[in-house]
Amino acid sequence: GVSWKERIVTGGGMGLGFGSNQDFISLSPIIGYAITKKFVAGTGLTYRYTKYKDIYPGKDVTTNDFGVNPFLRYTVYRGFFLQTEYEYLNYESIYYSNLETTRATWDSFMAGGGFLQPIGNKAAFFALAMYNFSYRDAKPGEYLPYASPWVIRAGITVGAFSF
Repeated sequence: GVSWKERIVTGGGMGLGFGSNQDFISLSPIIGYAITKKFVAGTGLTYRYTKYKDIYPGKDVTTNDFGVNPFLRYTVYRGFFLQTEYEYLNYESIYYSNLETTRATWDSFMAGGGFLQPIGNKAAFFALAMYNFSYRDAKPGEYLPYASPWVIRAGITVGAFSF
């Protein structure tokens, strides 16, 4: 008896980092559909801008990464949930010998769990830790988008079935 509009879940996360060696901005909006009160299917988008400062004196390099990540989330008990997702990431890496960038793609299958804490009638803060089953160590001279198999996220979710 719930309309489809009331089943839409939106939200996402944002990241900012400023340092002496690099600055970054990341945006990761999500949209989902609550199939049941406990089960949400959706997708997220990822954009990350990174500025590497003074790689060589006076030489900065910027990169842009883009991704999409369909996910399934199931609430187990009072805000505790399990999540699985596939991520397709198109990312830029830098050749430090000449400061040129090149694009590569990375596919990840991740699963883990998290917690939703209500912060209003239809909104919640979430924290999520997932293990990247596709993670591997980089080969010599290779840049990979993840430095660890663990992916930690936090953000806000808005929707009737958020928690």
